[in-house]
Amino acid sequence: MKNHNGMRPHDIVVLLKITTYKEKPWLMRDIAIDLGISAGEISESLNRSKLAGLLDSTKKRVMKLSLKEFIKHGLKYVYPQQPGAIVRGLPTAYNAPPLNELIKGREVFVWPWSKGNMRGQGIQPLYKTVPEICAKDKDLYALLALVDAIRIGRAREQEIAMAELEKKL
Repeated sequence: MKNHNGMRPHDIVVLLKITTYKEKPWLMRDIAIDLGISAGEISESLNRSKLAGLLDSTKKRVMKLSLKEFIKHGLKYVYPQQPGAIVRGLPTAYNAPPLNELIKGREVFVWPWSKGNMRGQGIQPLYKTVPEICAKDKDLYALLALVDAIRIGRAREQEIAMAELEKKL
């Protein structure tokens, strides 16, 4: 087995995608197709997540308490993000569901994407295919937008986002 050289940003995307399957059986191929990531990279991601204690020994079940703890306490330090230039893209953080109904009157954040429907400060997604995937997958979109609110939000936004994330997981 390869050495564990630390988690990568798209590992979080993979783990959150697995949670959207709920009790439905899945294969690595399903995740690869759904996320636009190679099957080999999905396999490596699952291995890293297992070693980090975010997946069980079968690599089929997400350890939700551990994932929530990592997102709440570590994500903003491991994968920090600073809002960038104004670009066209897909809304994220508290400009996307479900937070857009709970938090109003804030700056606009988007994942840069040429097919996006909003202009705002660019936030780099955890993986390059995230905007395109989330345009089709509303469950994953909600989870990743909440994660972005935790990555870039102030304390109040982070608390609200974490509470919503716990409901969804």
